Amino acid sequence: MSSGSRTMPAVIKTGDGASGIEIGTVTVPVPDAGQAVIDVLATGICGTDVHIARDEYAHERPVVMGHEVLGTLSSVGSAGDAAWLDATVAVETYFSACETCDQCRAGRRNLCAERRSIGSFRNGGFATRMLVPVSNLHRMPATPGALDGVLSEPLACVTHCLLDPPIVQPGDRVLVTGPGAMGQLAAQVAKASGGLVTLAGLAADASRLEVAAELGIRTLTTPPEEDAYDVVIECSGSAPGAASALRAARRGGRYVQVGIFGRDVTVPLDLVLYKELAVTSGFASTPTSWRAAMRLIESGDVVLTPLITKQVPLDGFFDALDAAIRGEGLKTVVVPGL
Repeated sequence: MSSGSRTMPAVIKTGDGASGIEIGTVTVPVPDAGQAVIDVLATGICGTDVHIARDEYAHERPVVMGHEVLGTLSSVGSAGDAAWLDATVAVETYFSACETCDQCRAGRRNLCAERRSIGSFRNGGFATRMLVPVSNLHRMPATPGALDGVLSEPLACVTHCLLDPPIVQPGDRVLVTGPGAMGQLAAQVAKASGGLVTLAGLAADASRLEVAAELGIRTLTTPPEEDAYDVVIECSGSAPGAASALRAARRGGRYVQVGIFGRDVTVPLDLVLYKELAVTSGFASTPTSWRAAMRLIESGDVVLTPLITKQVPLDGFFDALDAAIRGEGLKTVVVPGL
């Protein structure tokens, strides 16, 4: 895209299923008052993108996909926001909410029924530029890896599940099921909270589990011990993973659902009753969870660089999506500048 071009390349969901995704062109955004345009450095492919591709997650078409966005501020619509120009930022995903419902008034915009998010209802980050409200911006702290900030959004989702309120107490035995990016982040956040963490996966997950082991997290490829963990955190988004986690929780323990199934599943829910488990979750993120995520990144208590296992250009999106569906690697990021 030349500096004077009015269009730009983008990954657009236009129809049903993965075949309804195309690499086309959209109009270059121009910010109004209170808005900013980001030059996209990288956008991560997320399990939610897989669900959108399969029509398992609500979205509106046509829409540019992608919500795990890292970029540089290139223009603002209000002179008072000029201090953001050239800043490296990550962004909250809600483009808008109604601001008047009980959830919004309670500070829980993530639960607003009228919430419209980037990548699903407003154009997202699988493009060269993206429009967002200035209120969504988070200035990135210095990180070891140039693209680490692309994991800010999934980290904020994890901190929403685990830190608001705090779930893991120092010394808790913690099991995380599913060694994908969300599981890796959940394991690190639980470890930073003082938990004795085990990340469980399948034999096929050996390379993923090796990343966690190098960060000092115990790993497991055999069925976890039953009735043994104070907190179980389900990140696989699979019925077997959820069943394994429920069985591994001790009586009176906690079960946290982080992964998205994308469909109805069958799990041994009677174990919640028999064991008197406390079941919690967290949908997307909140400003509070974003602040926690930024603190963890800045302190180095969460390490992001090893989780980015592949970079592809914009026209490599379909290969990257196929890899995500197959569970290859941890986090593949689309880098428009490649």
